[in-house]
This record gives sequence, C-alpha cells and structure tokens, in this order.
Amino acid sequence: MQNILDRITSGVNGHQDENGYVNDDARRLFHGRGHCFDQLEFVTIDWFSPLLLVSFFKAPKEVWLDSFKQKLVALNAAEKIENIILQHRYLQGSPCEILKGAVPDTLNAHEGGLDFRLTIGKNQNVGFFLDMKNCRQWLKEQAPGKKILNLFSYTCAFSVVAASAGATSIVNMDMAKGALSTGKTNHEINDLDTRSVFFFAHDIFKSWGKIRKYGPYDCIVVDPPSFQRGSFDARKDYIKIVNKLPELLATDGLVMACLNSPELDFDFLRELFDRVGGFEEQRVIPVPDSFPEVDKNKGLKTVVFKKT
Repeated sequence: MQNILDRITSGVNGHQDENGYVNDDARRLFHGRGHCFDQLEFVTIDWFSPLLLVSFFKAPKEVWLDSFKQKLVALNAAEKIENIILQHRYLQGSPCEILKGAVPDTLNAHEGGLDFRLTIGKNQNVGFFLDMKNCRQWLKEQAPGKKILNLFSYTCAFSVVAASAGATSIVNMDMAKGALSTGKTNHEINDLDTRSVFFFAHDIFKSWGKIRKYGPYDCIVVDPPSFQRGSFDARKDYIKIVNKLPELLATDGLVMACLNSPELDFDFLRELFDRVGGFEEQRVIPVPDSFPEVDKNKGLKTVVFKKT
C-alpha cells in the first residue's frame, strides 16, 4: 500500500518525469493491471488535477480498503487533491464512491497544453485514455499539412492533437453520437478551427464510400475497441479494416494501428497487414512508462505501417 501512496504523492506534486509530464498534466500514477505489483493487480489510480480517480477492477478486502481510504485522505499532497473518487468497475454500472469533495460538473484532462473534456461518474470510461499519450505525440509530429482519417474516433482526442498541429483536414468517424459530441466540445475548448474537421456518426463498415470521398489520406488512425457486442470483434473484424486501407491511403501513407485486447498479441496485428500486403512496418509506439506490464503483449499494442 505504501508504494501506491508514495506514487500518488510524487505524481500529484507535479514533478517532471521520464514521460515529460509536468505540473498538472493528466497521468496514471499507479498501474496495478500490468501485474508488476504483487496482489495489487485490481487497482489503477489516475490524476486529473485536481481530481484523483481510483479504479477497482475487483472488490478489495474490507480491512485493506478501510485503511487505504484513511491514508488517502491523510496524504501529504492532500491540499492539492480537491476530489477523490473511487470507481468500482467490478460492479454493474461501475458506480462511483466519493471519498473527498464532489464529482465536478465540468472537468478537463490536461496534456501537452491541450484540454480534453472528461465524463466522471457517468460512464465506465472517462473519455480520455492516458496510455495513448505517446501515440498522440507521434501523431502531433506527423500531422502538419496532412490529411488525417481517425477511425473509431470516440471523443476525438487524436483529432484535437492533429488539428492543433496543423493538419489540413481530419475525418472522425464513430457510431457513438454522444462521444462525437464530446469530440466537438474538445475542439471548441481548445479554440480550434473546425471548418476542415468532420464528425460522422456512422457505422464504419457501411460508410466506405463517404470515407473515400474525403481521401486519400496521409495518415490513418485505427483504434477500435477490442470487443463491442453487435458492432466490432477484433478477432474477425480488424481484417476488414486493414483490407480497405490501401485504397484509402495516399502514396507513402502511414497507418497507426492500435490493439487493446489482452488476448491478442503483436503478431496478430502484424499478420493482418502481412496478409493484405503492400505495407512495411515502421516502428512500434511504446506505452508510457507509467503503464508497466509483465507481458507487453497484454497491454496496448501500437504499430506504425507505411504503404509501399
């Protein structure tokens, strides 16, 4: 437990670390899910200044939980933590327990000088994925003057980064209208010009004609859910996306292909692109060091491919 508390104190105090986090940048403070900390695989802790979000993926032992709550409130960094929320992800509806303060009406995650609107206490996910930090940095470097396609865009964090970096046009596509609405808000709160940013609440598999209309694209982001009942199963549906990429990409176009399923490894992703052909692997984008994994194939996997 002391390991967790020390990491919280260090992170909340806003030091600069190996991932370039400074001041109030959003960050993961503790990642038990990677199985690097014995008997703590059930807990993750995220910092969205001034809110501390503790997520439990199975029920903690009662004695441990009571002690943990008391020590959380008594932390030396407590004056910087206005809100402490415990989210019980193992329960139906992922209910939240307020340990300190309240659930803010409006809260943004901060990263690299940009803001991203969060949804706390209403959904299982807050709408912003911290393990994608290095992916967003890669896209920021690629985006100036480029046409971007953001598939499974969710709340459009990649689009915000690309627009702020000077992309000439961006197409965001996701079936979830609510997520895209938050995506539009994310562009607004960053004062971004959206005249060349498009938001389509469509089923990707039924929208290839519309997608082609705005191409060809210099860079395509493919970041699907691992499994979403009735709409996407990575095992059988990811190949359908990869099959369409060659006709959507410009010459020498790049694909940032992401895979979040712990059951599917890097080889699964590489075999999809080998099967379609016409692609060359450029690099693997690692997760931030704040997401340690005993087995890197279990965590987020991101590979960049170039159309050849």
